[in-house]
Formats: sequence, C-alpha cells, structure tokens
Amino acid sequence: MYIGAHVSIAGGVQNAPENATKIGCECFQMFSRSPQGGPAPELTPRIVGKFKENLKHFHQNACYVHTPYYINLASSIDRIRHGSVDIIREELERGSLLGASYVMTHLGSAKDLGKAKAIKQVAQGIKKIMEGYTGSAQFLIELAAGAGMIIGDTFEEVRDIIKLSKSKKIGVCFDTVHCFASGYDLRTKTAVKKTFDEFDKIIGLKNLKLIHVNDAKAGLGSHIDRHEHIGQGEIGLKGFEALLNEPRLKDINLILETPKDGNRAGDVKVLKKLRG
Repeated sequence: MYIGAHVSIAGGVQNAPENATKIGCECFQMFSRSPQGGPAPELTPRIVGKFKENLKHFHQNACYVHTPYYINLASSIDRIRHGSVDIIREELERGSLLGASYVMTHLGSAKDLGKAKAIKQVAQGIKKIMEGYTGSAQFLIELAAGAGMIIGDTFEEVRDIIKLSKSKKIGVCFDTVHCFASGYDLRTKTAVKKTFDEFDKIIGLKNLKLIHVNDAKAGLGSHIDRHEHIGQGEIGLKGFEALLNEPRLKDINLILETPKDGNRAGDVKVLKKLRG
C-alpha cells in the first residue's frame, strides 16, 4: 500500500513527480490537461522522457491520471456526450504514453435523461471508449457522492454500468468522502468491514484498483461532496485507521484529495502513521 496525493502539473507534467516527492508521496495522481477545458498540451517525446526520468529520480512507485471535471457521458447533448467519449479515450492514450497505471473519471449527471436511461447511455459510452483500445492504462470508474442526479453513487449502479458496457477491463476507484456521502459508513472497524463486504458482494474486490482518501465535512448519507483533512471530518481518525488496516486493502494504493490549503503534506504524514 503506497500513499500519495493529487499534485500540480504547473509548468508541465514532467514536474509532477518532484511535486509529489516534496509532500512525502510514494505515488501520485494528476491531470494531464486543464480540468476546466481547452486543448491538451502536447506530450512530446522530450516531455514524456523527462516525466519518466523524474518518476525514477524522485522515487515515485506509480502515477495515475484523473480526467477533466466537465465529463458527462449521460448528457442529452450530443456535443457533450461524444466529446466526453473522445476526451476519456484521449486521456487513456495519454496516460499509457506516460506510463500511468490508471485513468479514472466521474461519469456525469442523469438530470437530462433520468437514471435508467442515463445508465444505459453511460455504459454505451464506455463501450465506445474501449473499442480497439490497446493501451496500458486501465480505465476506472470513480464512485460518486450522489448529489442531484449524479451517476455512479451506489455499488449497484457501478456494477450495472460495468456489466452493460461488456468490458472486462474496467476497474473501480473508491472515494471515501463520496461513498460516505452516499451512505456507506466508514467510521469504525466494523463499518469499514461491512462496507467492503458489500462492495465485494456487489462489485467484487478484484475490481477495486485505487482509493481516494478524504475526510468528510458533511454527514453520512448527506450526498454533499465536501472534502476535509484526515481526522478533521465526520469519518475521523478511527475510520481511516480501520481502512488502512483492513487486510483486503493492503495492496490498494491511496490518493489524497484533501483541501488545497498547503496541508496535504500533513495528511500524508497522518496516513503513514496510521499505516505503521
């Protein structure tokens, strides 16, 4: 189990490994482009070479790519839906070029279509994304907090989307604040065991590839996606201690997405202490 965080690519993706090391990361997550929009910066052979060189130089064990925020595979607007398919496929290709293990994404909102139709459309989009894909980066669905009509906030929805996509190459990213907000308790050893028992029964722990670790500002089942520093929110230190010491998760790496106020290094230290 390696511990890391989402880090900046300011000045180019080649700077991400150094940024990760500065805050004590053993692995890291990044965007490969602006999360708000615009064309993706070119990944030239020089940039890719420098990125991989820095991975080794700064002793980073793994890296991951998060897709931009504007993805919506459930949109009723063709431009947005097709654009989301194209961007995710492009990020998978870019991630493979950089040597990233996983590319994870949020799925979007069902507000235009309703949940049942949106789930089918999302699965169709994923099927399209994966057609002919031979890259090394694995596609992950990130579990959501369920605010409004967001897709993928329950284990059942994610299971159904994976099944309908007919792809055996799809994995899952579990996010502690999202799942807590969706009603999956993580505050005690018993709660953690129960939640991952349920995950295993419905989705299968073999499909769990990465965990985003964030404490929660809002309560259990609130559907409010507000991140807090480790031990300072509703999940609490006992919950994270149980998570890090759950035997079935010992080979799953952790990525922090706690608030951007300069304290992520402190969160890394807290998790390392809980890990032992």
